Amino acid sequence: MTDLEFISNTKKLIDDLKSVCANYGLGNDGNEFKIISQTFLYKYMNDKFSYEAKKINETLAEANDFQKSYESLSDEERKFLIARIGNKAPKLQPEHLISYLFNNSTKANFAETYFDGTLRNISLDNSNLYSIKTASGVKDKMFDDLSQFITDSSQRDAFARALVNKLVNFSFEKMFQEKYDFFATIFEYLIKDYNSDSGGKYAEYYTPHAVARIMAAILVKDAVTNVKVYDPSAGSGTLLMNIAHAIGEKNCSIYSEDISQKSSNMLRLNLILNNLSHSIPNIIKGNTISEPSYLKEKFDYIVSNPPFKLDFSDFRNDLDKDSFKERFFAGIPNVPKAKKTRCRFICFSFSILCTA
Repeated sequence: MTDLEFISNTKKLIDDLKSVCANYGLGNDGNEFKIISQTFLYKYMNDKFSYEAKKINETLAEANDFQKSYESLSDEERKFLIARIGNKAPKLQPEHLISYLFNNSTKANFAETYFDGTLRNISLDNSNLYSIKTASGVKDKMFDDLSQFITDSSQRDAFARALVNKLVNFSFEKMFQEKYDFFATIFEYLIKDYNSDSGGKYAEYYTPHAVARIMAAILVKDAVTNVKVYDPSAGSGTLLMNIAHAIGEKNCSIYSEDISQKSSNMLRLNLILNNLSHSIPNIIKGNTISEPSYLKEKFDYIVSNPPFKLDFSDFRNDLDKDSFKERFFAGIPNVPKAKKTRCRFICFSFSILCTA
């Protein structure tokens, strides 16, 4: 399969998932993005685990039925396999695989017990690898109980079944040997309906891939290793992904902050798709202006598309205190009464030294 064929098939998968949401009354719903992105992530992680497991275990690699072969391993063999895979893929048990859900899709209470239950267990078992922290240190959960977004409880099993049916006949495995750049195209397609003007109040700003690629080419001129890259308002991470590709994913660690829960979830997905999941523990969901988490850190590269949509009028006076004088040396703009000032009008300085 060529890259173009893979991209086409992946876009079809995304469209099919959107069709399922539309068929169950969730088209253009505020929760649609959670369902699409998290289901897509679950599929990707499922295939990444299978791919890495087959590289280690010859029996699994040669099996006609991966599910049965994996189930037949002893507990010790599974523990050894998962330990060998390490952080290259999530820790998945036989009952976590999509093929297991498909085989049990006719069971009673499928949505709650099998579908949501599986996502819940994967989140718990992999919290150290994939959880994003808040500024206070609390870890988030990777997956929501997706079937609960269907208000009619009698439709939840059918909804979950429909999602699994779209996932079971598609595979990412053949593309894992390729360079990850094509996932930038997939990611933009995945979020296009939720990150543009047409997305209404659910939209968020992000830097187009073409612009980010040019910026990365300007910044990264020489080969470097073991460098730290930071974005104080990362959004979905397009700038970070492009500079990481220019440097080399194994040669850099990503650090970021963003106040938006939605953007933080987008960024996590972006990191996983781009072979940068080792940096997920460095991602902070928080207010980089009032509560910066990396104020005293030094970074080799700093990129940012300022948080234009953030209204800081509620905490403007806190920023004008003596404790912020050095950081915001250029001053804090006054916020006229009855008006809200967007972050595009604030001139602030992050007290971060760039070593590049």
